[in-house]
Amino acid sequence: MPDDRLRYLLRTSRPRFWLYLAGPVAVGVVYGARSTAALFTPATLALFAYFLLPANVLLYGVNDVFDADVDAENPKKETREVRYGGDSLIPAAVALCGALVALPLALVPRVAWLWIGGFLVLGVAYSAPPLRLKTRPPLDSLSNGLYVLPGAAAYAAVAGSHPPVLAVGGGWLWSMAMHTFSAIPDIEPDRRAGIETTATRLGERRTYAYCAACWTLAAVAFGLLDPRLGLLLGLYPVAVALVAGTSVDVSRAYWWYPAVNTAVGAVLTMGGLWRLAHG
Repeated sequence: MPDDRLRYLLRTSRPRFWLYLAGPVAVGVVYGARSTAALFTPATLALFAYFLLPANVLLYGVNDVFDADVDAENPKKETREVRYGGDSLIPAAVALCGALVALPLALVPRVAWLWIGGFLVLGVAYSAPPLRLKTRPPLDSLSNGLYVLPGAAAYAAVAGSHPPVLAVGGGWLWSMAMHTFSAIPDIEPDRRAGIETTATRLGERRTYAYCAACWTLAAVAFGLLDPRLGLLLGLYPVAVALVAGTSVDVSRAYWWYPAVNTAVGAVLTMGGLWRLAHG
């Protein structure tokens, strides 16, 4: 049924995580803008629309196609996510969503092309052979800085220049930690499937420490830009320490993070809007 296939496609795109790509676009726009007039333009709207849905179909569709064998051992595919079963809809949708990037590329200045191109390259190389970075620790963690690239593209599109190095570095470290934390519930399924990741190599306890270190460095980087940003991002190493030091099941805690990240992103965005409104 067409409706069933559409629901399947939407579940493949991970709606719970849509703002992981679109949220950084909003943050990048408000901090790159010099005035409120720059917030809503054809370029900013095209970037937000692309990274809200098509980019997620591309990213997670490629992941599911090349992870079909691995996902047979992953219990979360039975409930919160969808298991790829060979439906030709997914490769076709991935190809279409890859082509749709032409729209934002046509609207943004060339200074933003580097960041969009970086997202496409890393987004595909993370899951697809021959690189398949997700099975090459620590490249699986390092490559997940790709989540900051939509925000960098948005900043560049609005400001006409590249974003601050500290902002990109802090966002990259944050993304590395978030990715590796999300891999903790998959440690045993990945080991059974013969997949090596940063989390399987470190084990659960040392992975917590790795995430705390990355999130701490991210907070320091943002704190050098603005101490208030450092304090906000400093919540993450505290949170991971609480999960590691209590009886909270990490598989449950992991699903809290979309709400936590959305709230933090909203605070960042509101801070940028306050700066625009009050000079």
